[in-house]
Amino acid sequence: MDIQKLKYFYTTAQLEHVTRSSEVLHISQPSLTQAIHSLESELGVPLFRREGRKVALTEFGVYLKQRLDVLIPEFDHLAIEMEELKQSVTKKIRLNILAASSFVINAIMEYKKENPEAIFDFEQNKTKNNCDILITTNGLKNDSEKKYLHRCVKKEKIYLAVPKDSSYAKVSSVELSAVRDESFIMLSNTRLFGAICSRYCSIAGFYPKVIFESDSPTAVQNIISMGAGIAFWPEYSWGKLHNNNLKLVTIADPVCERDLIVEQYERQPKSLYAEDFYNYLINKL
Repeated sequence: MDIQKLKYFYTTAQLEHVTRSSEVLHISQPSLTQAIHSLESELGVPLFRREGRKVALTEFGVYLKQRLDVLIPEFDHLAIEMEELKQSVTKKIRLNILAASSFVINAIMEYKKENPEAIFDFEQNKTKNNCDILITTNGLKNDSEKKYLHRCVKKEKIYLAVPKDSSYAKVSSVELSAVRDESFIMLSNTRLFGAICSRYCSIAGFYPKVIFESDSPTAVQNIISMGAGIAFWPEYSWGKLHNNNLKLVTIADPVCERDLIVEQYERQPKSLYAEDFYNYLINKL
């Protein structure tokens, strides 16, 4: 059923005058009459009857008008709602954050200050690639056949975070094997970063003695500052130290690092902010 014909009928039913209705609708009287006849033919019932120069609704016309009293305003608002939805969707940036979550969240907060209309929708899903931007790392296989638009691979250095009054804090670099007897605060081995760090310890000839596992940079810093142990510290992912009682020390051997991979994908409808935020992230790395 043609919505335009229903709107023509509805206006005529309200005014009960074909000529006046055609003027309001900005169409010719014959075109309006033809549209109403076409609707009547489609429905198989008469909607109007002539009463001199005016028209009156039949029983079927009254019923249809009553139904359209609700539906026509909905139709009119639908276009507005769809435009609002379009604006909302196109302002949205969908992120899949599989690495460097603290770094990315901080970048989002800073970006929002300059672009308050941007809407962020983010998740951590290894199997889903329906996103504008994917932040991942080496060791996470991306099986998606979807071709990225842009891709940046940045080496992320992994330091040792140590108490400021420890002997390690007095040197610029240290071999990983030298800290084999130290207690470690690490991320859970079920998380990729923890697995990467354990692998580097294995290369250095030992398995780390883990006394505490956490995914909170603040908790890790506080525990180290109490002299309870040391930790691996990813350069970008966890950001700068905010505890004056700690120091970051370079690991001389083996060279401890990982790849941070940022990829931008094309999504429909196209995000207005995706490429700009992608470049913003890259510039902060």
